[in-house]
Amino acid sequence: MSHLDTTPQIAFGIDIGGSGIKGAPVDLTTGEFTADRVRIPTPGVSTPAAVAAVVRELVDGFDLPSGTPVGVAFPGPIHHGRITFIANLDESWTGVHLSDVLSDTLGRPVHAVNDADAAGYGEALFGAARGVDGTIIVTTLGTGIGSAIIVDGTLVPNTELGHLEIDGFDAESRAAESAREREDLSYPQWAERLQRYYSTLEMLFSPDLLVVGGGISKHHERFLPLLNLTAPIVPATLRNRAGIVGAAALSGGARL
Repeated sequence: MSHLDTTPQIAFGIDIGGSGIKGAPVDLTTGEFTADRVRIPTPGVSTPAAVAAVVRELVDGFDLPSGTPVGVAFPGPIHHGRITFIANLDESWTGVHLSDVLSDTLGRPVHAVNDADAAGYGEALFGAARGVDGTIIVTTLGTGIGSAIIVDGTLVPNTELGHLEIDGFDAESRAAESAREREDLSYPQWAERLQRYYSTLEMLFSPDLLVVGGGISKHHERFLPLLNLTAPIVPATLRNRAGIVGAAALSGGARL
């Protein structure tokens, strides 16, 4: 897998969340922000029009060349541009073609991607999975379990591996970070559940690398060494930058 050899190029990445909308320009040769990230609270009534207005405010706050592509990481599955299901924003988003709405608002090309996919692609391109060939699975352990699969540099979109049924349970209900907190599990107890979860992923996909993100990944030394897997399993390195970086990279055509 070769590193990018394109000329320096900037794209703007946006990460839309239930509480905040964050954005920054990204250098697509390094994955670094070229200006400080800005965060604006998500509107209380988070309709498409309200969120689009915040996105415009965010983008207009930066001095971007007119042709700068914009990538948007969104908290829901996106199928051929349309949002098929929404949990963290107003339900009126269902069925909306996100790229079209934001392109019309911004007057710029916009590429929309699921937020877990954006974060996973960011990790593959510039983070913990950089330079790894084959099948990479990136998971985020938080309220649920987000997932992204990249195979030989190609993103397989909209995977929901947190919702695998394992031993009769929705996997994230047992193995997410929220389950550890809710049930007051010790790290060794939680690691037993993570072992079952990641062993199942290995059985199904035979990955070459597993990457674990989410806020809990900063404490990775307390649970990842307890896991016994065939594939290497490593903590994410981009942390909360991953969604912005991945969305920007996908919008700007940056490839592994």
